[in-house]
Amino acid sequence: MNHHVSRLKNGITVATVEMPHMASVSLGIWVGVGGRYEPAELNGISHFIEHMLFKGTRRRTAKEISQSVEGIGGYLNAFTGEESTCFYSKARHDRYEQLLDVLTDMFLNSKLDPAEIAKERSVIKEELAMYMDQPHQLVQELLNETLWPNHPLGRSLTGTEKTIDSMDRAKLVSYRRANYVAPTTLVTAAGNLSHDKIVRAVSRFAPKFAPGKRPHFQPVDDTQTEPRVRTFSKDTAQLQLALAFRTCSRHDERRFALRILNTLLGENMSSRLFQVIREDHGLAYSVHSCLVFFDDVGSLIISAGMDTDQIPRVMKLITREVKRLTEKVPSAKEMRQTRDFLIGQIDLSLESTENQMMWLGDQLIGYGKIIAPSEIKKRLTHVQPAEVRRVAQAFFRPDRLSLSVVSPLKAARPLRDLVKF
Repeated sequence: MNHHVSRLKNGITVATVEMPHMASVSLGIWVGVGGRYEPAELNGISHFIEHMLFKGTRRRTAKEISQSVEGIGGYLNAFTGEESTCFYSKARHDRYEQLLDVLTDMFLNSKLDPAEIAKERSVIKEELAMYMDQPHQLVQELLNETLWPNHPLGRSLTGTEKTIDSMDRAKLVSYRRANYVAPTTLVTAAGNLSHDKIVRAVSRFAPKFAPGKRPHFQPVDDTQTEPRVRTFSKDTAQLQLALAFRTCSRHDERRFALRILNTLLGENMSSRLFQVIREDHGLAYSVHSCLVFFDDVGSLIISAGMDTDQIPRVMKLITREVKRLTEKVPSAKEMRQTRDFLIGQIDLSLESTENQMMWLGDQLIGYGKIIAPSEIKKRLTHVQPAEVRRVAQAFFRPDRLSLSVVSPLKAARPLRDLVKF
């Protein structure tokens, strides 16, 4: 991975990966601010601003923004996370200056027109309604509320109808001015490019980025003492379940053993949960687990959809597999297969310019430096079976467990009886 990082005088970071064999280039402008930086009354404002930057600048209408990229065979998109927001595009490598011009125009010159704000408010409320109509999405939102109660991490990135309705131009301008500043801004690029050329191109726009200070987020106050259960009654064909154990931050050395554990447990079709719940017993079509890491906390989440009557059997099988990881070390064969899968996934994910660009952003936003893929693969290779059992014992505990369920069931009491770890 041939990466380079430069920091400009005003605080903007520019990072690139040179991939001379590729036909494309992918560019991203990141700001190190997301949903967890928002006060409760402004819940969803980062996501609202993300939408508004596509709605027109002093130079381009909304249509001209999309045409400027799609008209050269490229594409343009964005996302808002808990700890960052990213605007990115991809096109043929000789069009990188045009991509950068469009992205910086959006980032710096959005008009935030009141009429467009009013229209986009309706669009975002429709997006929120769409998520509420999707049980598999709703159950994850409920799980976050249960995992991180009374905290920004427990709030929807989209916001609520109340907060969305309250947002006007003054609030959007004020929040953007305070947070979209040079020290929080990162430009990443990957593909058939020259690092020096990208730095020179970004330097031409750099003086227009506002100075300022890095914002701070509210840390998580960890006070859980027993399992938490949250239910939502909805007329659905399936019961959707999301169960989580609070784990550790992205900076914790145990994260490598956790990645092995998560893959063993439920990340792919070879995993224990998939094999037992779907293949052996036919109780669910979808069952998987994943890891979520933040700067100070993290979680391992198990999700499944099933017939409502099957919840006792599914919970019993999940409990059995979770306990088995705390009691017995994985076999040498399982460890080898799991490592090979994770290392293979890293290699495959970095084949594209877009994924390389995302890798740079995630690393620099999350760690302040680039941890080479070779180093991560090395660390995964060195994880021992006993380490996997130790992290299971540390995190698979009742005082770290939260469960959310969306189903036609009316009462939470029967579900509480199923949470026995």
